[in-house]
Amino acid sequence: MRAQSSATAAPRIAVATPERDRPGFGTLQAALGVVAFSLTFPATAWGLEGFGPWSLVAVRSVLAALIAGGALLALRVPLPARRHWPGLAVVAAGVVLGFPLLTTLALRTSTTAHAAVVVGLLPLTTALCSALRVGTRPSRTFWVAALAGAAAVVAFTVQQSGGALTTADLYLFAALLVCAAGYTEGGRLARVMPGWQVIGWALVLCLPLTVPVAVLALAHEPWQLTGHSVTGLLWVAAGSQFLGLVVWYRGMAAIGIPKASQLQLAQPLLTLVWSVLLLGEHLTVAAPLTAAAVLVCIAVTQRARG
Repeated sequence: MRAQSSATAAPRIAVATPERDRPGFGTLQAALGVVAFSLTFPATAWGLEGFGPWSLVAVRSVLAALIAGGALLALRVPLPARRHWPGLAVVAAGVVLGFPLLTTLALRTSTTAHAAVVVGLLPLTTALCSALRVGTRPSRTFWVAALAGAAAVVAFTVQQSGGALTTADLYLFAALLVCAAGYTEGGRLARVMPGWQVIGWALVLCLPLTVPVAVLALAHEPWQLTGHSVTGLLWVAAGSQFLGLVVWYRGMAAIGIPKASQLQLAQPLLTLVWSVLLLGEHLTVAAPLTAAAVLVCIAVTQRARG
């Protein structure tokens, strides 16, 4: 009987294929998250055409929480263990509340191209935060490529915006810090629970705050439903705030936080492309050269071993 039990148990072990054992699939998911995030600034600019900054951030969080909460209820997902709630609070503070609010406040006076100056530093900031929090130790080649990629993105976007620092940059620098912390903590939690549950519970955790803020903001800020404002709101709620983070956290859990974060080096350039197509902004001939340099840096970081 014992021999039979161990024989029948063996196939169960062989069938299991943890997501972190499929790095190619993890890279694809992280890349899809980057594409979703690259649309956030243009969608936010559209949303600000019809909503105030506080209304836009609060309503987007409430809508995303309703989507996530509905999925959690439909699938009867149990509450996370008590030890995971502090980490979820960090995700909520950084990704659900801090980054959307700070970047939305910045985009009132900043163009999407100028905002991309600071966002281009997010991969490096996330890798540094990961090294401090999770204890990852990427190789020297990884860091050289990461710094080179960040420098290329910053040089390009600073040149595009004329190099002038504005008040909006203070919001963006703060957004960098809180978002890197949220990404790091979310990537860590995604190793012990599905990524969509990480962002789902973080969104639900914020509901006692976001619902009253949404009501108050809509009552005090002027708002108007237009094609652009509604489309922008729906995208930042469903695409950026929930679906994008679902695949992003799953990707980080599969390939590691530092390597996933370097895929975001392409995000500012993608944002500039969307800005041309959706907002009518203009790019210089430096764009393809910077894109090529960034792609090389991404390739190096993906091959570098920690």
